[in-house]
Amino acid sequence: MTILLLGCYELGRQPFGLASPAAWLRNRGHAVRCVDLSRQSLDGNALREAQLIVFYLPMHTAARLALEWAKAIRAENPAAPLCAAGLYAPLNEALLRRAGFDFVLGAEFEGQLCELAEALASGRAFPAETNGPSKIPRLPFRLPDRSDLPALGNYAHVVFPDGLHRTAGYTEASRGCKHLCRHCPIVPVYSGQFRVVPRDIVLADIRQQVAAGAEHITFGDPDFFNGVTHAVRIVEALHAEFPRVTYDATIKIEHLLRHADHLLTLARTGCLFVTSAVESLDDQVLRKLEKGHTRADFLKALELTERAGLAMQPTFVPFTPWTTRESYGHLLRLLEERDLVQCVPSVQLTIRLLIPCGSRLLELPEIRKVLTAFDSERLVYPWQHPEPQVDGLAARASDLVAEGNRKKLSRSDIFEQLWRLAGEPQAEWHGVTVSRRCVPYLSEPWYC
Repeated sequence: MTILLLGCYELGRQPFGLASPAAWLRNRGHAVRCVDLSRQSLDGNALREAQLIVFYLPMHTAARLALEWAKAIRAENPAAPLCAAGLYAPLNEALLRRAGFDFVLGAEFEGQLCELAEALASGRAFPAETNGPSKIPRLPFRLPDRSDLPALGNYAHVVFPDGLHRTAGYTEASRGCKHLCRHCPIVPVYSGQFRVVPRDIVLADIRQQVAAGAEHITFGDPDFFNGVTHAVRIVEALHAEFPRVTYDATIKIEHLLRHADHLLTLARTGCLFVTSAVESLDDQVLRKLEKGHTRADFLKALELTERAGLAMQPTFVPFTPWTTRESYGHLLRLLEERDLVQCVPSVQLTIRLLIPCGSRLLELPEIRKVLTAFDSERLVYPWQHPEPQVDGLAARASDLVAEGNRKKLSRSDIFEQLWRLAGEPQAEWHGVTVSRRCVPYLSEPWYC
């Protein structure tokens, strides 16, 4: 069967979610073409020849883009079934089916996608039911096949303070997450389940990316220390084989504290920075989100990573229904006081709490009170802050950052504008233009 695998956007990474199913399908004898629509144009002949078209939806932005692309693709090839797969597919199943998708596959979809292809090729019926949390399979993982994806040089790279950069690859040592943070889109799909990718496969994937020019690897696990022993063994082996290859990983605050004895290992084996979803500095908000840490925990984790020689890149959701103008100012003040301005992409200071279908946030009465009807174009439940001036602040901050990015202003310059916008009366601006902390970072920042 001729199968077209399409990626829309994955934070500037070469899409793992195309390479992995491509390996499975090719192993079964199917003809597969991978196209990353964020980096490639779609060949008309490949589209018309496809007998099955699959969109990979790992994130909110990708899901929105897929709905736009699906209209044109359906018009060009009305005979080929459309399939959506990946984290955001089951979250938006009803909408995807209304938009013309014939099949929606849930988490760990590679095996099920092979079954779908074989059913279509033989004319057999395929079950319409999507994998829910109780039906997530345990897959015998395969080495991803990256052979027809754009070169790594076309994707996000690591930028150093001196202007140099390194080509970055991307892999996953695990999938799912043990934790149940209320706002996380992984939770409704995995429901606390966690899958380890065998070390030999992870290392083989790194090996093929290094051969293709990767000088740095991003581990895209939701939490690299969900399986801390597994993670440490992988980075030790990575460093032993490729001592000049660096890496980064995402690790929860509570795991940075619980496994502090491994932070020196990360630094020694080439970890340039650790991303951690701090989300808020307000303990009330952190309890609402069930993050499992406090403001004090964040400050302690920051101290531990600094002591180990690691840079922390915290991520935030500054605008929630519980945000106040004062709490936003306090966030900016702490970032300035702790010299974290260069560690936080400007867009991170404008993020608004996202409430997609299936979110555990919908369990909270105070959230339901501020929601409006589901927006099928934005794929979210829009919400309004109880205090309109906070929504106004969020909108102005977003416009300010967008304009600063268009003008290619530095993080410090944009931060100064946000500081003045927030009107922090109790803290004077210190005029930071060159941070004492110079940290490497990925050229395309995290967002949902």
